Amino acid sequence: METTCNCMSDISLNDPSDSDKSANLCDTRSLQDVEVDGFEDLAALPVEVCERRPTCLRCCRPQKVCLCPFLPVHPLEVSTCLYIVQHPAEESRVLRTVPLLAACLPPGKCKVLIGRRFNEERNPDLAAVCKDSRTLILYPGPDAQNLEELVQTQEHQDLETPGHNVIIIDGTWSQAKDMFLRNTMLHLPRQVQLSKALSSQYVIRTQPTNICLSTLECAAVSLSILERNKDIQQVLLKPLNALCSFQLQHGAQVHHSKEHLLRNGMYDKPMPKNKRKIKRMEKLVTDQKVCPR
Repeated sequence: METTCNCMSDISLNDPSDSDKSANLCDTRSLQDVEVDGFEDLAALPVEVCERRPTCLRCCRPQKVCLCPFLPVHPLEVSTCLYIVQHPAEESRVLRTVPLLAACLPPGKCKVLIGRRFNEERNPDLAAVCKDSRTLILYPGPDAQNLEELVQTQEHQDLETPGHNVIIIDGTWSQAKDMFLRNTMLHLPRQVQLSKALSSQYVIRTQPTNICLSTLECAAVSLSILERNKDIQQVLLKPLNALCSFQLQHGAQVHHSKEHLLRNGMYDKPMPKNKRKIKRMEKLVTDQKVCPR
């Protein structure tokens, strides 16, 4: 009897909410047990490995959409060596142009170096190329010389023109600018640029302006000038045109440049609020101020 009384007195002295807390605690533990059991069941399921589509070893495209019929039968014989300094983000893009470029040239004539930062210690080969007097870097700017004028000057002066090295930065324009400014090694070669009369045929990707070219197009024009062979440009652009044509036939849309969209009142995205970005947008359109919405 005493035992019974003591038990009853203990219960009466406790906080009435204690029983609710105990019930909630039990509910929480039961939910956790259910979750653990659920995860264990998921972990026990067999993993389905998604098979990647077979890829063409030459053009690096899926075999069903292989572009090899549009590549030259034999690699183009050129004396110029291209060095593509590629931003890591470009490596994962589906519609890349660099693999098509490399497939058109002999082994060793199109070398791709992936990264954001380069220095002499980690990249001695690139450092040696940058110090070579035959090396040019294709990057527009006030200090850049027109490539065609440079070649014409060398011809008029009867200068020997041994095989050049040409460095091209592969990435979006903002990525390319960042890589050029932050890598002092890239400031060593002579800086050149292409004629502003050119327009891009890479219509399935948006460019800042009408005169911005893809990496493949830059290489095609540069090689045709340095090798003094206009046919090179046509040969290299053939797979690019085929790629764009295929994409457009299967639902892709023509991408006009930001300059074209702004000039024609077709730019439908919210304008940036950052002053620097606004100034960059204003430069795309002559005598037109762009204000944030």
